[in-house]
Amino acid sequence: MSTPTAVPAVRDADELDDTVAVPKSDKPLSPRAPQPASHPAAADAEPAGAPVSDDPTARPGPLAAVPHMSQADLDAFGAEMEAIRARVMGELGERDATYIRRIISVQRRLEITGRVLGELAILPPAWIGSVAALSASKILDNMEIGHNVMHGQYDWMQDDELNGRTFEWDTACPADQWRHSHNYMHHTHTNIVGKDRDVGYGVLRMSEDQAWTPYYLGNLVYAGLLATFFEYGVALHDLETENIAKGQFDLNAKLPLIKGIARKVRGQVLKDYVLFPALAGPFFPATLSANVAANLVRNLWTFSIIFCGHFPDGTEEFTIEETENETRGGWYVRQLLGSSNLTGGKLFHIMSGNLSFQIEHHLFPDVPAHRYAEISEEVKEACQRYGLEYNAGPLPYQLFTVFRKIARLSLPTDAEALDYIANGSAPAPLRNAVSVVRDGIRLGRRTLGPLRTVVGRGVRSVVG
Repeated sequence: MSTPTAVPAVRDADELDDTVAVPKSDKPLSPRAPQPASHPAAADAEPAGAPVSDDPTARPGPLAAVPHMSQADLDAFGAEMEAIRARVMGELGERDATYIRRIISVQRRLEITGRVLGELAILPPAWIGSVAALSASKILDNMEIGHNVMHGQYDWMQDDELNGRTFEWDTACPADQWRHSHNYMHHTHTNIVGKDRDVGYGVLRMSEDQAWTPYYLGNLVYAGLLATFFEYGVALHDLETENIAKGQFDLNAKLPLIKGIARKVRGQVLKDYVLFPALAGPFFPATLSANVAANLVRNLWTFSIIFCGHFPDGTEEFTIEETENETRGGWYVRQLLGSSNLTGGKLFHIMSGNLSFQIEHHLFPDVPAHRYAEISEEVKEACQRYGLEYNAGPLPYQLFTVFRKIARLSLPTDAEALDYIANGSAPAPLRNAVSVVRDGIRLGRRTLGPLRTVVGRGVRSVVG
C-alpha cells in the first residue's frame, strides 16, 4: 500500500454530491443529511450550541419522538454534529492509515493460519484453531475492513486497495449491491418503516408500524434462520423477495442482481467448501466442517452486532410521514434515536468493526470507525444538553431485548388481530367464526341484560 504524503483537505460542499460525503460518484457510499433550501428552518435555525427551548407553551417539535425539541433545536444539534465531523475529517492522517494497514495485516495472518490449520483439521486442536482463526479473519474482513472501507472511510488515502467503490469482501453479498442496499438505502432512511429494508430485512416484523399478519407467528424461527445464514440473507436483500408472495416480483428486472449474487455465491462456495477442503485430500470432511463452522460463527456474530445496534429496547422506528421535509438537524436526531451502542473493551470494539458505536456510525458513516470511541464522549455530552437519550448497553442484555422484541411482535395485540380480521385479510372460515362469536356475544348481551335487571330488582327487594 502507498503511504499518503499529505492529508487532502476536506472538500468544499460544492464538490460533494448531495447524498454522499465523498467526491461525486455514481455509487453512493456514505449519505449526508438533507437540508432542503426551501424549508423555512434552513434560514431560521439557531447557531450551534443553542439550548433546548424551556417554554412550556412552545409548539411540539416536528419529530414525534422528541416533542420537546423545536425545529431550531434540531438544526442546532445537527450543526454541532457537522462541526464534530468537519474537525475529525480535517485531522485524518498517518495515524489512521497505520491503523487500517495494521488491521489488514492481522486479518491476512489470521486467514493464512486458519487455512493452514484447516488442512490438518482431522486433528481436534487444529480444527479448533482453524475455526477460531478463520472466523476471526472473516469477521475482521467483513466488519472492521470491508464495511468501513466501502463507506469511503479511507478514500482520502487514494490507495486503490482501500477504494470504497471497488473494494470486494469475503462474504456472499456482492459489494456493489451492498453499497446500494446498505450505504445508501439504509443510511439515508435509517429505521423509516417502508423505506429502510433493514427493518426486518424483508423477513421479520421489527416494528409496530409493520402491519401484523399470521406469517409473523414464525418471527422467532425466521430470526434464527436469518442469523444462521446471515451472509445469504444480506445477499438477497436487494431482490426484495417478500414481493414474490404478493405477486409483485419482476424477475426480468431483478435478473442482473440474481446473476451477480449467483457469481459471488459460486465463488464463495467453491473457495470454502470445495477448493480448500479438496487440498486436504482424505481430510476433506474435517476441513469442510471447519470452514462451515467459521462461516457460521461469522454469521451469528455479525447478526448479533447489527441487530443490537438497531433494534434493542430504546431504539425508535419512524413513519414516512414523520420524516417528510426532514432537515439536516432532523436527520441527525433520527440517526441517533434509531441506533444503540454496545459497551465493551478495545478488542470487542475492533471485532465489531467499531459498530458497537452504532450511534456514531450512523451520525458519521464516512469517518474512520476507530475514531468513534473518542467522538462518542462529545456526542454523549451534546445529548445530555439537548435532552436526548444516548442508548448503550452490554451485548448479552441488548441481544436479549432484541429477541424479546422479535417474540413480542410475532403475536398481534387485540386491536391488531381485530384489524386484520376486519380488513378482509383473514381467511373466510376465520372471518365467519369471528362473526359467529361476535353475534353470540351481542345476543348474550341482549338476552342477559333484561334478565340481570330483573334479578337485581329481586335481590334488592329481598334485601330491602
